[in-house]
Amino acid sequence: MNATDTTLPTSVAAAAEAPAAAPEAARRENLDLLLGIELGVMLRFGRRQATLREVLELAVGAVVELDREIQEPVELLLNGRVIARGEVVIVDGNYGLRVTEVASPRHRIDSL
Repeated sequence: MNATDTTLPTSVAAAAEAPAAAPEAARRENLDLLLGIELGVMLRFGRRQATLREVLELAVGAVVELDREIQEPVELLLNGRVIARGEVVIVDGNYGLRVTEVASPRHRIDSL
């Protein structure tokens, strides 16, 4: 290679590209490790503030009125944050959620 030749040998060019590919592969491996983690999610049909007296007076057959109308979507929460909303469905005798809206990342942050 002479002083005016700006072409890199193939091995040098490959080595220059390898570091860029290595972080991407490492990120994918890290993500793959996280994707198998189980998370607890819950459905929120509504909520209500109650005094200790009201809670202590609860008995079988008591009705607790919530702040949500029947036609309003229920919320799917992860770690106390709304991540989706939808309709309650029954699947093989179990409750389920048909997702109708996925919360935006900004809403997920603000929804505590």
